[in-house]
Amino acid sequence: MRYLTFALGKGRLAQKTLEMFEQIGITCEEMKDKNSRKLIFVNEELKLKFFLSKGPDVPTYVEYGAADIGIVGRDTIMEEGRKLYEVLDLGFGKCNMCVCGPESARDLLQHNQQIRVATKYPNIAKDYFYNKKHQTVEIIKLNGSIELAPIVGLSEVIVDIVETGATLRENGLGVLEEVCPLSARMVVNQVSMKMENERITKIINSLKGVIR
Repeated sequence: MRYLTFALGKGRLAQKTLEMFEQIGITCEEMKDKNSRKLIFVNEELKLKFFLSKGPDVPTYVEYGAADIGIVGRDTIMEEGRKLYEVLDLGFGKCNMCVCGPESARDLLQHNQQIRVATKYPNIAKDYFYNKKHQTVEIIKLNGSIELAPIVGLSEVIVDIVETGATLRENGLGVLEEVCPLSARMVVNQVSMKMENERITKIINSLKGVIR
């Protein structure tokens, strides 16, 4: 039997995923060692391998078959646009992708003005403004604190993930439009889904039981 390989987005996401996996009998003791320098963790008995990677790389590993299964936020799946199957909403890491800015920008959004949008997610922003709103915008890609952009006059609005909205409020910004809900998702390589259908389907069904 070949190994099934999982790519997990580093941090909280991986932590929550492993807790969920334990509930369905998938464990990996090696991963609990916080000081481990290992890159790949193995459960010999179940023929499973796990590795941690930066979120945006997870869909790439899955598309190219370096991982059979990936766990990553929906924002990353949408932004990366890789060829893979999104098979399950794991129901944690819930937040929303939103258009945010000062109250004064609400008018510009409603009247389809040409505006500048700062974001870490240019593809999601483009899709939302061009395909859903049919509004012409200039998209500026940033990597750091996106909230800064409207405050210093770089952009009128931002497209970003909002969990509680506290950072926005502290800086005089608010949610002006919701783009889409987000949460952690399970994605599967297209070939693996055919070759390992039975094993993968079993994992999906077991997880469904836990999510409910």
